[in-house]
Formats: sequence, structure tokens, C-alpha cells
Amino acid sequence: MKKLLLVLISIVLLSCASSKSVNNSKKMIKGIWSLNSITHNNTGLFNIKLLNDSSKQCFENSVWQFIPNNNSGIYSISKEGCSTGDRNFIFTIEDIDASTGYQSFLLKPTNEKKKSATNEGFRIQLLQLSEISMQWQQTVSVDGSPFKITMNFTKNQ
Repeated sequence: MKKLLLVLISIVLLSCASSKSVNNSKKMIKGIWSLNSITHNNTGLFNIKLLNDSSKQCFENSVWQFIPNNNSGIYSISKEGCSTGDRNFIFTIEDIDASTGYQSFLLKPTNEKKKSATNEGFRIQLLQLSEISMQWQQTVSVDGSPFKITMNFTKNQ
């Protein structure tokens, strides 16, 4: 009985711990980033609204700060003609497939107190993350077909 209890406690503790790759990703993502470009895989003109917030054009050159010790951050839109200002969010990084290194990123917009008005989050694939660059990809459906939006970041500090 004691062995069974010890095994169950070990399983619970291990399931709550972050993997080594998630911890490494959190270390690398810490800091200030610029969202340099946003592309998509389809030809033609599309009105792309990201994170239910602003257009693709408004998000380009936005500045993002990631604070991994409390899984929070802020992004700032400053482009003229856009709804400018700081937006708060919380995020998590999850291993989806440890053998391939595939990770996903869940981003949830919040207020300054880290509370979400809608409890809505956005699942984004973390395609690439290094000390100097990061690439996200979000797949949505357009007319029943996959539409992939790719966001390219460079690290400022």
C-alpha cells in the first residue's frame, strides 16, 4: 500500500513539473522582442485580424515583452492609424511531441491584473526559438481550407 501511494505521489509531482525543453524555451523567450513580419501561405489579399485585436499591418513592428517567471507579458502597438497602446497577456509553452521538439504556445489576452474578460486564448505553434529569433505559426480555417499565418520576431534584449 505504501509503495502504491509513493508511486501515485511521484506521478502527480512529475506531471506538474515543466519539461527541460519547456524550461529552456522559457529562458530563451525572456526579454523584449519585435514582431518584424507577418506572412501567410495563400495568395491574394486577406484582411487578417490577429488575437481578435488589430490588423496584420498594426501588429507589424509591435514590441513584445515576455516575463516567464509569472507567464505574463505585454505587447505594444504604436503604428499610426491603429489602436495604439499596451496589451497584457499570459502565456504557457507546452511540449506537444518531445521526439520532434514540437511545442505549442497558448496566449491569452488579459487586463493589467492578469484577468481575462472573455477567457479566450489562442493556440499557436512555436516553430522556432533561439537566442535572437522566434517564429510562430497559427493555422485557421478559411473557406474550409487551412490558412497558415506565420509571425517572425527578433530579440531586442
